[in-house]
Amino acid sequence: MSDMHQKLKELFITELNLEDITIEDWENDTPLFGDGIGLDSLDAVEIVVLIEKYFGIAIASADEGKTAMLSVNTLVDFIKEKQANA
Repeated sequence: MSDMHQKLKELFITELNLEDITIEDWENDTPLFGDGIGLDSLDAVEIVVLIEKYFGIAIASADEGKTAMLSVNTLVDFIKEKQANA
């Protein structure tokens, strides 16, 4: 697991108050929403804010967010791509 994967999981657990999950139990490709981690639309808004605050990356649209926030893996890929193109 990369440092970014670890940091995102730590942020989400802390900032989204995910009490029933640990980093060790969280696979990088587990879906963030629905039957995966079980996040909802309010959590999605918080994730957008966290990504901008901690990584300086804006999620410009709902479509971009849906693609980027499928899992921790897709979010890491999104952040790395945006950082590379900055």
